[in-house]
Amino acid sequence: MSSQGAPLSTLEGFLCGGLAACTAVTFSNPAEVAKTRMQLQGELVKGGGVKVYNNALDVLAKTWRNEGIRGLQRGLAPAYVYQMLLNGCRLGFYEPFRHAINGVIGRSASEQIAATSVAAGAASGVVGACLGNPLFLIKARMQAFSPALPVGAQHHYKNSIHALSTIFRAEGFRGLVRGIDAAMLRTAMGSSVQLPSYNWTKSHLVRNGISDPNSIWTFLASSSVSGICVCIVMQPADTALTRMYNQPTQRLPDGRTVGLLYKNPFDCLWKTFKTEGPFGWYKGSTAHFLRIAPHTIITLTANDIIINLYKKFRNQEKA
Repeated sequence: MSSQGAPLSTLEGFLCGGLAACTAVTFSNPAEVAKTRMQLQGELVKGGGVKVYNNALDVLAKTWRNEGIRGLQRGLAPAYVYQMLLNGCRLGFYEPFRHAINGVIGRSASEQIAATSVAAGAASGVVGACLGNPLFLIKARMQAFSPALPVGAQHHYKNSIHALSTIFRAEGFRGLVRGIDAAMLRTAMGSSVQLPSYNWTKSHLVRNGISDPNSIWTFLASSSVSGICVCIVMQPADTALTRMYNQPTQRLPDGRTVGLLYKNPFDCLWKTFKTEGPFGWYKGSTAHFLRIAPHTIITLTANDIIINLYKKFRNQEKA
């Protein structure tokens, strides 16, 4: 990121990254609601079944008309906590992980190597996904719920605390980590390209004299490229995650609670492919892009801005 002043500690990077992501999710959450509902529409139905929603914009329009702003911002509270955990780890741990991996292979910590950058991005994302899994689980279920135009299994929770306590009482700790394998796959795929593509674009813009390293246009251009890369790479795993989280469950005689539709994310991807074809993996991709593009742009741009402001403040305090 910026070279102004001493580098941030892991905790400082975690907090700055989390704050940037919370800023972004305020604007991107309605598109996440649309994406979730599009991914669940026609689930495991040949030909797609009856369409409740025609496209992402139709989801937004119908949700606004029937549920108001509350419907468009379903799941926002757990989304804030999840973004703090996920992107705090993704942005705060990326550089320490990259430096460590570079050191293991005997290369300079500051050297930008494609393979170690991808590995560091994936590793930092997986850590965040594991920590934030219960929040993403209830967020997805809250966003899928619609009293007017339901698609997929419906889970009605009063709030985040009620959701977590309801799941824990019914399924125990295993219920709170349901879908964690899908979350790790999704986040590893997205994180593996998010920061590497952002830093690659940014360094090329600066190195070729196209823009200044601290220009807002540099941040916007770099994060736009990053958002496109994340959307393309992450979409199939994201669809699997949404369906894994939202599937109906059944309690077995031995006390275990299992999903009725999918055993794991690869089973979900295979069943989706068999029934709905390859395009089933990309359901909601337009909504996903409408969500991931501004979210990535705001997150990475805000992260650079917040880090620069924090470093200025820190330097003034030391002066």
